[in-house]
Parts: sequence; C-alpha cells; structure tokens
Amino acid sequence: MNILFLGVVIFVLSLLVIELSFYALRIIQHPDRATVRKRLYRGLEEETQPGGNELIKKQVFSDIPFLNNLLVSTPGISRLQLMIRQADMKYTLGFFILASLAVGLVGYLFCFVLLKTIWLPIPLAFALASLPYLHLCWKKRQRMMKFEKQLPEALSLIARALRAGHAFTSGMKLVAEEFTDPIGPEFEETLDEINFGLSVDGALKNLTQRVDCPDMKFFVVSVILQRETGGNLAEIIEGLAHLIRERFKFRGKVRVLSAEGKLSAVILLTLPFLLFVCLYFLNQEYMEILILDPVGRMVSAVSLTMMVIGVLLIKRIINVEI
Repeated sequence: MNILFLGVVIFVLSLLVIELSFYALRIIQHPDRATVRKRLYRGLEEETQPGGNELIKKQVFSDIPFLNNLLVSTPGISRLQLMIRQADMKYTLGFFILASLAVGLVGYLFCFVLLKTIWLPIPLAFALASLPYLHLCWKKRQRMMKFEKQLPEALSLIARALRAGHAFTSGMKLVAEEFTDPIGPEFEETLDEINFGLSVDGALKNLTQRVDCPDMKFFVVSVILQRETGGNLAEIIEGLAHLIRERFKFRGKVRVLSAEGKLSAVILLTLPFLLFVCLYFLNQEYMEILILDPVGRMVSAVSLTMMVIGVLLIKRIINVEI
C-alpha cells in the first residue's frame, strides 16, 4: 500500500515539475511574451446588451486550457485572482496553484521517506503548500501600502489640476503619467475604461474593486456624490488629501507608542523557547519529561495555549484602528 501511494505521489510530482519547468523555460526564452499576454488578458471586450453598453474583462486563469477550464468552473476562485491582480504578480493563477501543489508534495515526500508513515507528513505538506499564498498576501500588502502612501500626493495633483481649469479626467491623466506603480497604472487603467465607453462612476467603482484601500473608496464616493449634487470638487479632494496625511501622522504616533508593547510580546513569546533549548542542552533528562511523560505533554500543551492567548490579547491591545 505504501509503495503504491509513494508511486502515485512521485508520478504527480514529476508531472508538476515537468510542467513548471516548461513554463519557466518559456518565460526565459521569451521574457516579453508574458508582458504582452498580460496586457491582452487585461484588454477590454465591448458587449452590447439591451440595458446599454458594458465592458467585460476577459478572465484567463492559466495558460493550460484544461487547467483554465477547471479553474473557471471553481467557485470562489475569482477572489484569489483578484489578490494576484492586486499584488501585480507576473504569473497566472494556474502557476501559483501548480507551485503550491509541487511544494506541498515535495515536503510530503521528504517527510514520508524520513518517517515511513502516511499521515504524519500531511500537516507539513499543507503548511508548505500555503507558502506561495502567504507570499502572495505579503506582496499584496506591500503594494497596497505603497498605493496608500502615494494617494495623498495624487489627490493633491488632481485638486491642483481642477483649480487650474482642467477636467477631472485630465487630472487623472496627470496622475497616470507622473506616478509610478501602483497608483499610476491603476489610474491609467481607469482612464482606458472611460475611453472605451464606460461611465466615470462605473470606472471609479471598478477602481475600488481592484484596489484594497479604504481611502480610495472615500475618494470615489466623494466624486460620485459631487457629480450628482454639485459642489467644489477641488476643495473636496484637497480636504480628503489633508485628512489622509493627518491619519498618516497619527498612525506614526500610535506606532511609536505601541512599539514597547510589541517588543514585550516578542520577548515573552521567544523567551520560553530559548530557555527550553538552553536547559535541554544543559540537562537533557530533565527537559525530556515535558516531551515523553504524558503529564509533561499536557503541561506543555496548556502552556502553549496560554502563550497563544496572551499573544492574541497583546495584539488586540497594541493594534489601534485608525
């Protein structure tokens, strides 16, 4: 049974490695093809409907037709595709799924050879398979933080353009030309949607869906309300930019005041493990009771649970929503 299971794992892993190798080889041989394909995938297709004209974006999840058809019919896959879009990753969703499976299977196979059992390596395989997703979340977070830092200056530029007599779309064009990624390309895509016939309100709503930034939603709501009710749009945008800058200043003060609490949490979390390692090398028999003895394992489990609860409480105290 174990030999058959091991053969299946090796076969699946070989297929994943071969597919990922061909994908990497195509990227190395044709580095510009991925950029062109990405722009084509983000191209807009105009579809006429009885209620009016709508712009529909083509969704391509993988370069492999079979995997793409499978992902299209998978529920909830659009959310993961949106995360890849927000992180501005060059690879497709199918590549990330194949990479996750390959990493998980490699970890499972390695533990299976060492432990000679089927069930124990499963948690490690799931943990390793989640590494590409954690990297994706980190990239998305970094890009959204950069977008949030660029937003006040971009809003001030739009406000100055409005005061100079330019149209709102002209101000957005200045932002698209003057700013780098991420805010420049995002505003450029919004202008492309408007040029293709989508309304300004609809294009701005699509912008809020592509960008995970609460301040951007405030900006879009302000513009939509101003277009419906009237008012001085330049003054509204300038006030919003000033408010965002003040929030950044206040967030910096909170970060400084909460630094002591974060340092305390790190020390309280790492100190028991460092002490355990030191005592284990000094007196191995004394510390093995916490691992081998049933009462010792129970004490260790209770201690770890209390540590996790303490870390969550400290995190709840020092994280201040602004």
